[in-house]
Amino acid sequence: QVQLVESGGGLVQVGGSLRLSCSTSGSIFSFNRMAWYRQAPGKERELVGVMPRTGSRIYADSVKDRFTISRDNFKNTMYLQMDSLKPEDTAVYYCNGVQEDVAGQVKDHWGKGTLVTVSS
Repeated sequence: QVQLVESGGGLVQVGGSLRLSCSTSGSIFSFNRMAWYRQAPGKERELVGVMPRTGSRIYADSVKDRFTISRDNFKNTMYLQMDSLKPEDTAVYYCNGVQEDVAGQVKDHWGKGTLVTVSS
C-alpha cells in the first residue's frame, strides 16, 4: 500500500517562507509524476505544481517564481519550497503521486494534507 505523508505546514507571516515535505513509502521513481495541490476554505482543490519523473516542473501562475518543487531521491521525498507567502496561499496542501503500470492502469495516491496558514 503506497503511502504519502506530508509535513512542514504551520503558521507563517506574510512574506515568510515554509518548506513542505512529502515522504513516500516506496521509491519516488515508482511515480510517473508527483504533484502538490491545495485547497483553501470554501474553494475547490487546485493544482500548485507538477514534477514529472523526467522533464520540467510546471507551476500554477499564482505561485510561479515563488514556489519551487524539488526532490531527494535517496530520501524518497518531494519538497515544496514556498517563499514570499501571501494570505491567499492559506490552504491545506496535499501531496499527489500517480503510478501507471505496463498495462496502462493508473493509480492515484494522495496524502492527508498539511495546513498552511499565512497571517497578515
